[in-house]
Amino acid sequence: MPTTAPAPPPHLLWDIFCRVIDNFGDIGVCWRLCSDLAGRGHEIRLWVDDASALTWMAPEALEGRVPGVRVLPWSDSANATCVAALRHADVWVETFGCEIAPEFIAAYANSMRAEDQNDSKFPAWINLEYLSAEGFARRCHRLASPVMHGPAKGATKFFFYPGFTPDSGSLIREPNLLQRQQTFDAAGWLLAQGVPHSAGPVVSLFCYEPRALPALLRQLADSPKPCTLLVTPGRATGALQAALAAHPSLRGATRIHLLPHLSQTDFDHLLWASDFNFVRGEDSLVRAMWAGKPFAWHIYPQDDDAHHAKLDAFLDWMQATPSLRDLHAAWNATRVDANLPPILQEMPGWARLASQARDRLLEMPDLSTQLIDFVAEKR
Repeated sequence: MPTTAPAPPPHLLWDIFCRVIDNFGDIGVCWRLCSDLAGRGHEIRLWVDDASALTWMAPEALEGRVPGVRVLPWSDSANATCVAALRHADVWVETFGCEIAPEFIAAYANSMRAEDQNDSKFPAWINLEYLSAEGFARRCHRLASPVMHGPAKGATKFFFYPGFTPDSGSLIREPNLLQRQQTFDAAGWLLAQGVPHSAGPVVSLFCYEPRALPALLRQLADSPKPCTLLVTPGRATGALQAALAAHPSLRGATRIHLLPHLSQTDFDHLLWASDFNFVRGEDSLVRAMWAGKPFAWHIYPQDDDAHHAKLDAFLDWMQATPSLRDLHAAWNATRVDANLPPILQEMPGWARLASQARDRLLEMPDLSTQLIDFVAEKR
């Protein structure tokens, strides 16, 4: 007897809230999530308090060229007045601990009452947290958080933690990502950036101000084959210029190219075209892992050194070798005695680890898939 295929999940309207704090990682993650969900047929309203980074990160966003996504200004109570004119969302997503303004929530509740929808309820409400391999993130993943007071009293939020293991929310991964990588022309992309072909290693640099940067430059300068160093704008360029100003000899034969701001698509291309990637923050770490190339993560430093435990947990999951741990300790200055290992010599072993890590991640459902399934459970 023929069986009926399960119905696909309904396409939903998502309100995703983003407060830009520092370094564009928050808006970067939010935009990737919005465009990925929209690509699966959902409708997205991205509420953001500072969308300026999208002018170069995703120019199509502000030009309204992404079907299914609207970018709206978010200024707490100022947005409450427009809620009544908007179609009610099916899902609310607070990203990285930001909270929807009480005025917005109250306006939503008043709008529902005005429409006499007494049996209605608040949207499925998700607090999308920071990425972490630490145990607490897995323990708190999908936990309920009842709202005990305010205009949303009686509603329930749910914590959702991206992560690296099957008991986490996984990572953003577009359905066509692997196909894009397989058809990517690295040499052609580099040439389009003004970087001619080289027989030596290509290294990308996206970092804060690492103490070990002069040691890295010395290693590249001493390479038997001239290296190409592709430097992202902002703090990485500033750190490089400061290091070379203090020690001009560190340039050696290294071919240094200062890049313009790259769109998210071209940032992926940068990682795919490089033999080794220095990345920082959350979004670029995830993209480096999908690139499958050896990398070093410059984790966002915190005053209480909480990032040390976060970095250690990630390296544990990576099954990092002693040399890879030394690399991260030196690059992040988490140990005063840490020295930069010989990167070009260690790259083949680190490449195997990166490839194995990506294979483990590919076995898991991606973040958008898990969010969609979770919302279907809770609505």
